[in-house]
Amino acid sequence: MKIVFASTPEQEEEIRKLVQRMYSTIFPNYFPDEDIKEFEQLDVLHTSTRHFEYFGTLKEAYQVIVSLQIITAILETEKLEERYEKIFEKNVNILQDFGLSFPFTFSNFFHGKVMKNDMLSMYTKAANELLI
Repeated sequence: MKIVFASTPEQEEEIRKLVQRMYSTIFPNYFPDEDIKEFEQLDVLHTSTRHFEYFGTLKEAYQVIVSLQIITAILETEKLEERYEKIFEKNVNILQDFGLSFPFTFSNFFHGKVMKNDMLSMYTKAANELLI
């Protein structure tokens, strides 16, 4: 008999937070708003109930969480270096193995125009909130 432990609601929430961080912090540094809107329409990194059933064990949920964290950490580095490419691609493959769409290669980010500080994005999280 083999015992497996189901993923927890906290893990599912962490995955949702990491996906939101990708949209609000990472993508605006590399892509214009029109492209990011298209990513949403194409369900890039979209998670549904089906996905949480697919990576329903603790181990599988942790694999998704760690893959998202690694990709985020690589893309947040000051200067992307080619030495990160293999680990980036490995983690993209893990996400795709679990049915999450992440149709990017390292070169999409490495050779892409970094838009940081060039313009504001509607996807970027606000630095502060105005209370009325």
